[in-house]
Amino acid sequence: VQLQASGGGSVQAGGRLRLSCTASGRFVRIMDMGWYRRGQGPERELVARITSDGRTDYAYSVIGRFTISQDNAKNMWYLQMDTLKPEDTDVYYCNAVIRKHWGRDPSDHWGQGTLVTVSS
Repeated sequence: VQLQASGGGSVQAGGRLRLSCTASGRFVRIMDMGWYRRGQGPERELVARITSDGRTDYAYSVIGRFTISQDNAKNMWYLQMDTLKPEDTDVYYCNAVIRKHWGRDPSDHWGQGTLVTVSS
């Protein structure tokens, strides 16, 4: 299973970007999809997640500005980032919990990072 992220770039404060992630390879179901960013701590911090049935969860700092969505038919999910702030500058990673085989536990997968730079 491979995750391929795209859509990062440089914008001015107040601008917008859309990140995309595509899952490819052999699997039976994507359970959850999400976006994380490197953050300041030892672990990547959650930005947004969406379950296969559409339930969403957001970091407090992005509520009202970012929107996560999915296209299950294409095994893709997106992060629409509006009203970007300089503090959103970071490397963003897509993530998915994927069941590769029926009867096996799902596993965690990460895409490569994509850099988002917001200038003031």
